Amino acid sequence: MDSTSVSLLRRLQKPNEENAWQRFVDLYAPLIFYWGRGQGLNATDASDLVQEVMTILVTKLPEFSYDPSKRFRGWLRTVTTNAARNYQRRASTLPATGAEESIQAIAVASSVDLFDEAEYRGFLAKRAMRIMRAEFQESTWQACWLHVVDGRRAADVAKELGITANAVHIAKSRVMRRLREELVGLIE
Repeated sequence: MDSTSVSLLRRLQKPNEENAWQRFVDLYAPLIFYWGRGQGLNATDASDLVQEVMTILVTKLPEFSYDPSKRFRGWLRTVTTNAARNYQRRASTLPATGAEESIQAIAVASSVDLFDEAEYRGFLAKRAMRIMRAEFQESTWQACWLHVVDGRRAADVAKELGITANAVHIAKSRVMRRLREELVGLIE
């Protein structure tokens, strides 16, 4: 289960954890969409698949048992693949209208696969940082961002923000520790 945060999964098992569910959706809906497109679904059907998988997860995740020897993303991909197959099976039993081909052509032409694995990792890190930003004071976040992301020297950041270089290093340490906690297992 090294593909999602253990603490997030534990929060999803508790009732009334809307923030945890929102975080989960923010992190995983794009990946489920991507997998749906990989199963041959057009953009509209892949969006429907995301909703279907999330509905399944609302039931399954509260009783999900943590097993450190298994990958959560592997399990999620299996759930998504099975849901996509069921979706395609149901769609194949519907009467053809003749418009499906042109609708799918429009959807394919107007959509681009969201990302490959490397893009997913970048997306996930950026998304987690945006989610976490609310957890820190603006000065702490800015000090870390300027030093780590912009690659500026601690002394230069300290001077700009009117703090000490040590405060920049402490801010970096706090934010990076929290980021690692949030991403533990998310990126394989």
